[in-house]
Amino acid sequence: MEQYRTEEEQVEALRKWWDENGRSTIAAVIIALSLGFGWQTWKGYSQDRSEAASNTYQAMLQQLGVDEDAAQAEVISLAQTLKTEYKNSTYAQFAALHLARLAVEKNDLATAEAELRWVLGQAGKGSETAQLAQLRLARVLAAKGQQEQALSILQQTDPGTYQAAYAIARGDVLLMLGRESEAREAYNAARLSAARGQRPINLAVLEQKLQSLSPIPAKQLDDQAQPVEELIAEAEAVAEPEPQVAEEPEPEVTGESEEAQE
Repeated sequence: MEQYRTEEEQVEALRKWWDENGRSTIAAVIIALSLGFGWQTWKGYSQDRSEAASNTYQAMLQQLGVDEDAAQAEVISLAQTLKTEYKNSTYAQFAALHLARLAVEKNDLATAEAELRWVLGQAGKGSETAQLAQLRLARVLAAKGQQEQALSILQQTDPGTYQAAYAIARGDVLLMLGRESEAREAYNAARLSAARGQRPINLAVLEQKLQSLSPIPAKQLDDQAQPVEELIAEAEAVAEPEPQVAEEPEPEVTGESEEAQE
């Protein structure tokens, strides 16, 4: 009989606890299940978008190798798709870098500048993509006659592993301004950075630049002067870091590889 009353008390205590806490317990379980299901759904959605962005980028790269107007138009279309639909991905940033290069080839420096500034608005501060975009933007601005602004960018930006490339760009801009001794110092700094294991550069071209600053007749210097278009082309040849898997912003509860050249 005593045991019976004890069991009754246990049942009554359990019933009382359920009355007081049952609803909150059910709510907590439902929330936990919802969060788990929502997270798995988000992961699947994010992965699908990453794969779609990657496929679009690869299709764009294939068209880049085709020297036809239709192919170039397809490149621009695919790049714009990446910028519009996957703007938070690194693929979109690299697509804009390609658009900037195509604009430079057409001597459309205004469009090239706009594309590079778009990259800088999307890329993480201090990332390799941002460093590369700053380097190319400085080249474009110098070609537009804004050499002082270009120098400011090159001097204020942390070049990271692009230190040698930045030094060469500074030398080129200084040479445009007629500051030959400073240009020579920049080229020598580039040579030193390359020797320290920075991203490889075209040492043969660098030596030609240094040789052009040696004390030789002015006419020969003019003959060796490098056209602005070639300077920009060198900047476009700098290797781009490999694009990472696209990153999408999380709900509430961030290229191609070529041998680097200057």
